[in-house]
Amino acid sequence: MAAYHALLGFTGWTLLLVVLVFAYRGVRLLTGTPINSWTRGAKTVEDPVFMKRVEDAHANALENLPIFAVLVLSAAALGKLEAINALAPYVLYARVGQSLVHLSGTNQLQVLIRAGFWGAQLALFFLMLVKLFA
Repeated sequence: MAAYHALLGFTGWTLLLVVLVFAYRGVRLLTGTPINSWTRGAKTVEDPVFMKRVEDAHANALENLPIFAVLVLSAAALGKLEAINALAPYVLYARVGQSLVHLSGTNQLQVLIRAGFWGAQLALFFLMLVKLFA
């Protein structure tokens, strides 16, 4: 898998998470929940815990997507995609792993595993940056 494919996969994963949120809210709207029930920071609707985890997993993906995009697109602009092609798929795998663990629950072990996946992404970003500056 090339870096571009990994970036597209990361983007697709992020979109999938927001589609889950959108679909849930769509069903809630169709069953009578007011559309203004999901204001930022002051919800009037009690969403299931799983949906809160989906929203948080989406927010986590959004936090790292721009960093990954800048690295991949910079590599392309610099003609150095080969330097990061081997690392980029592991960013995607770590992102999906982090999200799946996030969706599965929040006990101490799950949070530790999730943090490990996040740490792996950060390490990969750093390695990619070093390779691009080399």
